[in-house]
Amino acid sequence: MPRSDPYSEESKVLFVALAVILSLAVSAVVALYVAYPGRGEQMPLVPWLGDALGRAVDSAPVLADDERDLQRLG
Repeated sequence: MPRSDPYSEESKVLFVALAVILSLAVSAVVALYVAYPGRGEQMPLVPWLGDALGRAVDSAPVLADDERDLQRLG
């Protein structure tokens, strides 16, 4: 007895297309951060985005060197 698939072919294609678009958007934001604010430069055309990325990175938790050594031992 064949199993019925609850999702149509179009919805599967739409899901994959949206996943690809989302991953491209995230990679573009990372590339922009590395190209400008990550090196201490102001982003041309959208300086507010560079400021927002800088604030997000500053608020992210970071392991200090001694904490990193403890992680390796554990």
